Amino acid sequence: MTIKKGRCIVLKFAIIGTNTITEKLIEAGRSHPEFELTGVYSRNQERADAFADQYGAPLRFTKMTDLALSEEIEAVYIASPNALHAEHAVTLMKHGKHVLCEKPMASNQQEIAGMINTAKNQGVVLMEAMKSTLMPGFSAVKQHLHKLGPVRRYVGNFCKYSSRYDAYKQGEILNAFKPELSNGSLMDLGIYGIYPMAALFGAPRSIKASGLFLESGVDGQGSVTADYGDMEGVVMHSKIIDSHSPSEIQGERGTMIIPNISEPENIHILYRDGTREELTAVSDFPPMYYEVAEFIDVIRRGTNQSSVNSFEHTLITARIMEEARRQIGLLYPADE
Repeated sequence: MTIKKGRCIVLKFAIIGTNTITEKLIEAGRSHPEFELTGVYSRNQERADAFADQYGAPLRFTKMTDLALSEEIEAVYIASPNALHAEHAVTLMKHGKHVLCEKPMASNQQEIAGMINTAKNQGVVLMEAMKSTLMPGFSAVKQHLHKLGPVRRYVGNFCKYSSRYDAYKQGEILNAFKPELSNGSLMDLGIYGIYPMAALFGAPRSIKASGLFLESGVDGQGSVTADYGDMEGVVMHSKIIDSHSPSEIQGERGTMIIPNISEPENIHILYRDGTREELTAVSDFPPMYYEVAEFIDVIRRGTNQSSVNSFEHTLITARIMEEARRQIGLLYPADE
């Protein structure tokens, strides 16, 4: 049921997850005139009530079936643990809900394929919530990529010391380091380097992966090298160290410098003749605003997927990550 907000018809959202990422999504979404937070889901009633009160959501859910059956909810943002994405999304889509699903979309290709099939069969929108590829900076990357000449190397670097790693070292294993939740460095951070590579260059011929395992059974860091024939992709990721090196796209005429691959801004090209070109791409809204805007726009257009965060790009990314996990020996319960 859509309602009018001023002159706009708003989309009534519920969110799954009461954590920092959902807080950022809500704050970003409220910059969009068609976003309306209507419901909050948490398995814990007290937590659902507290979060809903904080953000003014009238409806609170502690059972997934109640959320799925609610006629007051049209779209759901899923930020539950990775291992639950597929189950939650399929349940909701079978009841006609549009789904914006936090990255990674699911644990593996099989789960993602099932989610996509459900979305198509139900005629609803399913989109992976990869913020970076929908920000103005990434549009600038695509617009100016030809200036580099033949591209010979893509470098996607995202290494960020996890805020939960200190607790891990003290013996407290939080969700970010639990294999049963399909977590780890590759899934949580490596995807920031892999997804843009897939969106820009498609599927590689082959990949080679390495990883450093933690005692909990997930990877703390690693790298992926992708063979594209006339170019290579190199992705570095970590949850146990910081890196201050930028990401780059290296071409025969120049190199594009991307300071932060997860939130691409302040991008520039250094040409071989020594000149520098700034790529103007101003983000007027919080980073997660653009995924909300794209998701709502896809629904309003009546198509079943985004042309940027498309099913194809999501599946290519999932194939790369699953093959990388196979090579380093990282299996999740969901794979079985």
